[in-house]
Amino acid sequence: MLNVKIDTKEKFTVLNPETAHISANMSETLLEHCRNVLNQHPKNLILNLSGVQQLDAEVSEALTEMQQLFYEKNASFVVCNIEDTLEEMLDKQGVLEVWNITPTESEAWDIVQMEEIERELLDSDDISFENHPEEPA
Repeated sequence: MLNVKIDTKEKFTVLNPETAHISANMSETLLEHCRNVLNQHPKNLILNLSGVQQLDAEVSEALTEMQQLFYEKNASFVVCNIEDTLEEMLDKQGVLEVWNITPTESEAWDIVQMEEIERELLDSDDISFENHPEEPA
């Protein structure tokens, strides 16, 4: 059984698994929590892995796919507070370069807020670069 501490803020939800080892048989519980965040408001997720020493390869693969899904749905998925032993393991599994990772939860908050601003700017229809005709040469 995987216990996950959930902290919902205005712009994001923080999930903090409370275990040293997330095994393959716990991954569905963790993914279910992730899906719940994606289907609610706010749908941005910070996965705080402080205290987690080990993730089975199946779990890191599933989380990589989940991160992709969040970004496809215009939501942020940021991982923070990775312990050194876990970081080495994730590097060997090849997910460190793929995951959106910050050293601290505070920095993860900043990333989510910056990505929110980016999405708002990109979704805005009132910005047009065609309003100014080119100056005659």
